[in-house]
Amino acid sequence: MTYISYQVNGTDHVGVVEGNSIRPLLDVTHVGNGIGTETLEKAERSATVIPRASVRLRPASPFAKRIICVGLNYKSHIEETRRDDSDYPVLFPKYASSLIADGDDILLPPEGQQPDYEGELAVIIGRRGRRISESDALDHVLGYTPANDVTIRDFQYLTHQWMQGKAWDNSTPLGSEIVTPAEVDLSASSIRTIIDGETVQESPLELMIFSIRRLIAEISVFTELEPGDVILTGTPGGVGYRRSPQRFIRPGERIIVEIDGVGRIENGVDTEVLAR
Repeated sequence: MTYISYQVNGTDHVGVVEGNSIRPLLDVTHVGNGIGTETLEKAERSATVIPRASVRLRPASPFAKRIICVGLNYKSHIEETRRDDSDYPVLFPKYASSLIADGDDILLPPEGQQPDYEGELAVIIGRRGRRISESDALDHVLGYTPANDVTIRDFQYLTHQWMQGKAWDNSTPLGSEIVTPAEVDLSASSIRTIIDGETVQESPLELMIFSIRRLIAEISVFTELEPGDVILTGTPGGVGYRRSPQRFIRPGERIIVEIDGVGRIENGVDTEVLAR
């Protein structure tokens, strides 16, 4: 099953992907705010489908209450940053205002000079839970979608905390489709980031240091996870800041993050126009 979040005439909807068409779920406008696995599975479906090309895509969980991101979750990224391994994941937050959809432009802020890409697998929570065991963790997953943790590096490294480089408004592409766990074998999947035809990141997902089960268990110790919450699971090596010479994203480029069996997102890059 693949769910999709979209808009028609400015109104939010959720549907089921059927090839190049969408079958709307009746009376379901979004994922999150109490709407998760149980509601989606029980929702009545429209008798008619609509063309996918006729809708405006939305982030998979547009009003996510929690967006919890993981840093340094691939050995290749730890090595390029010259940091030490840890027994506990590096965690930091984003906000729903950070999210943009597949197809939306990434707007580069004039204040930042080092915008960077980070292709990642995003986990969408489907069932509420606190202090979830690793053995039960996947029961709380609605599904998966690609993401791009766009980071303003010169702001990130202003302090030892990363939030000011990570939580910019309208900066984080999140896929519109949620592929349910039964539909994909992540152990056989790889993730890659492609900029204007050049593959700049690529790694098997199985090389994550902290598994999805472990991340859900650790995060749910200190906060109750709810339907629609998003966990960004970290990026592999190859980020622009750590290249020689450094490679930052620029207006006019197109960035793709694709994950085998999960899907792809593609976003243009533009410059934010400040209101006068």
